[in-house]
Amino acid sequence: MASTLLSAKELAQRIKFNPNYINSTLRDSVFVEGIHYIRPFNGRKILYIWEAVEEEMYRSANRNQAYIPMAGGKVCNG
Repeated sequence: MASTLLSAKELAQRIKFNPNYINSTLRDSVFVEGIHYIRPFNGRKILYIWEAVEEEMYRSANRNQAYIPMAGGKVCNG
């Protein structure tokens, strides 16, 4: 199965977030290396896997309906 690989700038256009926010905040907190993004050839360049990012967005949207947000970004299982 071929995956759609996107730079942070390309991903930002699809999900309407700033590329800097994606790289500084979402990467390594929401997005996990090897699942949501890769570093080809052990380099510095990061490519996001669109299908995994899209799945995470829908999963977190559904999860947030049953959770109570708390300070510091944590959630309570209400």
